Amino acid sequence: MFGKRRKAFLVSAALVGGALLMTACQDTEDGAAPSASATDVPAADVSGADAAGSDASKGADKGAEQGADKGSDAKDGGSAEGSGADAGDGTKVPVQQACGANDISWSTRSESQAGGYILIMAKAKQGITCILPAALPTVAFGSDGTEAGPVEQSVGDAVTLSGATTAYAGVNPKTTNTDGGKELDSIIVGVGNEDPDPVSLEVGTITVDKPVVTNWHTAPADAVPSA
Repeated sequence: MFGKRRKAFLVSAALVGGALLMTACQDTEDGAAPSASATDVPAADVSGADAAGSDASKGADKGAEQGADKGSDAKDGGSAEGSGADAGDGTKVPVQQACGANDISWSTRSESQAGGYILIMAKAKQGITCILPAALPTVAFGSDGTEAGPVEQSVGDAVTLSGATTAYAGVNPKTTNTDGGKELDSIIVGVGNEDPDPVSLEVGTITVDKPVVTNWHTAPADAVPSA
């Protein structure tokens, strides 16, 4: 009898122990923290970093572009300011041009010296600097283009016109002692025979017969056309 009870007790204890073991295992599985895996971790939000990097790249590109533009402007400005002929010491000097008739403000007046003559006065227009060459002025008369010959034996010096500087030339329209000649009221003046824009100047009524003209001078007293 005692043996049967003991056997039943052992069977009951075994059943209880198994149940407790199963419960402990279940509790351990249910209560344990789930293991983290690489696939379960959410990806980092990189949109903000990408945007910041893009903005920084755009800023750098814009800065480089502005720097290049400024460099180009400085180069262009230097080229414009440094134009001219080389003076030999690294500096530039303006290149002066030869005068044309359209670069000059012209005027005339009648003088009584040497039997009477016409004084031609030439000044550069505002803002212009130009050179009257060391050559005889071209002075023509009438529709046939009669030209004045030289009074002086050689050509004078070149004259630079700028600001208030004035060049003078004297024209004697009639050098003969006869009564003949052409009655005219204007003369045509150019800077050399090749001047493309000669001007017509009113001089009042004059008689033209074998006219002569002086070189250009910087003093009116030197422009008297006397033989």
